[in-house]
Amino acid sequence: MRVYVPTTLNGLAAAHPGGALEQSAAYAVTPALREWYVSEDLEELEYAALNRAAQSSLRLLAVDPDAPRRRVVLALDVPDAAVRPYPGDEYQDQASLGRIVLTGPVPLAKAAAVHADPADGDVVEDVAAAVAAITAADAGDQDAQFTVDGAEDHDLLWFATQEIPALLA
Repeated sequence: MRVYVPTTLNGLAAAHPGGALEQSAAYAVTPALREWYVSEDLEELEYAALNRAAQSSLRLLAVDPDAPRRRVVLALDVPDAAVRPYPGDEYQDQASLGRIVLTGPVPLAKAAAVHADPADGDVVEDVAAAVAAITAADAGDQDAQFTVDGAEDHDLLWFATQEIPALLA
């Protein structure tokens, strides 16, 4: 199963030497995400799961003021047994659509790719503004949601796992 694990550059840097990311929250193509997105195209559904993970990365950035303001998502393939449903009813909470729980650490060796924002000034500014607004957006503030959506207008870049050291530099 392909899963998308949100993190930050600081989280990736901490995981890189040991080869594993201690992160249990991830996103995947779940039945609720399929129903919400109303598509049978697996690529589109995986892109929706990736975007959910990118938004979760904003929340991780909000609690780590020292992290560079760039969203980071690891894409990896795990056995179905390594995935558990997210506790609660994901059909009731739109923010949790596609959310799953991983049963153990995320081995970087299993990563297929890393998706991250470029270091471009405009993107970093939009992500920083979204990080500052994410809590208010989650509480229903429409102006804050508009700011968060501004970060989501930027696509994450694809990096091979061999490029992690350069991404962290």
